[in-house]
Amino acid sequence: MKVALGADHAGFPLKDAVRKAIEVLGHEVIDCGTHSDAPVDFPDITRSTCEAVLDGSADRAVLVCGTGQGAVMAANKLPGIRCGLAHEPYSAHQAVEHDDANAIAVGAWLVPHALVPDIMREFLNAVFDDDEETRRRVAKLNALDDLTPSL
Repeated sequence: MKVALGADHAGFPLKDAVRKAIEVLGHEVIDCGTHSDAPVDFPDITRSTCEAVLDGSADRAVLVCGTGQGAVMAANKLPGIRCGLAHEPYSAHQAVEHDDANAIAVGAWLVPHALVPDIMREFLNAVFDDDEETRRRVAKLNALDDLTPSL
């Protein structure tokens, strides 16, 4: 599997641990930045990382920022991206199994390095629970991309 990996400056300290965990599992990492702790805007990193999923060059995306909150919010504004917040392994798995997530966000300030391999394993090994009930719910989730706000 090809995994797009992006981190802002707050996520940069955890990025290498995430990369190593993905590679140990046998997956290829597409590095979408950043490459230092110099300030960058998380919406820009999130967009470039998720675009790799949207254009088909990556199968999934992992986003790392300070808390994961900014990245998950930015990612879920991109039509076609379903991003979960995963600070522990169970949420990483459930996001894919029940919500067909193609991205997760993790918080470098909140996730212990020791949990990173388990979170990545659960996210990357998870398979969508392709039954009628979950397909219906994900279709409704995807339909939200097409809403036009009424003012």
